[in-house]
Amino acid sequence: MFLAPLNYDRFFKKVFSEKKIAKQFLEDFFEINISEIEILENRHKLTDNAQSIEFDFRCKIEDKFVIIDMQQWYKTDFVKRFYMYHTVNTALQLENLPIKSFITQEFTSDEELKLTFKNTRDYRFLEPVITLIWMVNDTLHFKEDDYIGFTMAPEVALEFIENEEFWQNPQIQDLQRKNILKILQNKHKELDFLRKNRLIYAFQPIIVKNKKLKKYLRWFEFAQKTKNKENTESEFKEYEKDEIFAEMIRRLKKDNLEPDDFSYIDNYEKLMERVELFREGLLVEGKNEGRIEGRIEGKIEGRIEGKIEGKIEGRYEIAKKMKLKGKPLDEIIELTELSKEEIDKL
Repeated sequence: MFLAPLNYDRFFKKVFSEKKIAKQFLEDFFEINISEIEILENRHKLTDNAQSIEFDFRCKIEDKFVIIDMQQWYKTDFVKRFYMYHTVNTALQLENLPIKSFITQEFTSDEELKLTFKNTRDYRFLEPVITLIWMVNDTLHFKEDDYIGFTMAPEVALEFIENEEFWQNPQIQDLQRKNILKILQNKHKELDFLRKNRLIYAFQPIIVKNKKLKKYLRWFEFAQKTKNKENTESEFKEYEKDEIFAEMIRRLKKDNLEPDDFSYIDNYEKLMERVELFREGLLVEGKNEGRIEGRIEGKIEGRIEGKIEGKIEGRYEIAKKMKLKGKPLDEIIELTELSKEEIDKL
């Protein structure tokens, strides 16, 4: 191994903590010029009863807040999870929104009109949020698109697309289209703010396969090459000519890793094998998925993503499945941590 895998959380954060690297990636992906980028805090406590939330990368560019999160593992909940991250990044702006005062009217017990001043946050200063999910393996069943973006659109626009009647009648179609355009062009009281918020899924496997002439291609190809445990120095010669990629190479280079980085890589791969068991149906969704994900993201990063539900029941279900498939007893014991006697009773 010449370089550590960029797609592993620890190394992704190590690379993107450098402002110049993050800035260049965002410029390449969104095809924009960024005059200033501010790296923001990643970890936040939401409420007394909610767990901490941690973004892989969070920043502010010009008039937008941006999250980049790496999705490596197989999960069934990540669409909703990243939607939550997206909305949380909007809510976190409350910390710094300016205060404005306004006059309220109320009547006293003597029914006299009383004017008082109240303070509230000035929501005019709320900025759009862009959430970019870097999908390492999963493509959400898309096959051709490098990435798919979602934004808030008027319901009438979706109805227009989905209603076959509009497409069979050209006159209705034209009328409805004009009506939708009128709605989309309405910027009264900043209605267009809703459309400026975007949630984007970028698919590494498709991007590498398509090889479109886009600046972001080199980032995903670079990451794909680092995924190979046996990657060699010669594979990255072309990148060393670029100042930004040369710095990425320096940060990921085997010679510059800490001793626990190697353990991290080893554990990451071992736990990935368990994820594959999930895909093969040996692990039961719902009952023990939280247990596996908790070990993957909790054991490696030292953070627990929540209490694991159905831990005991999940182990029994795994053992039953493995017995039916004729798996060796030792293997079942090792995976489920059940005793021989417990397994014999199944």
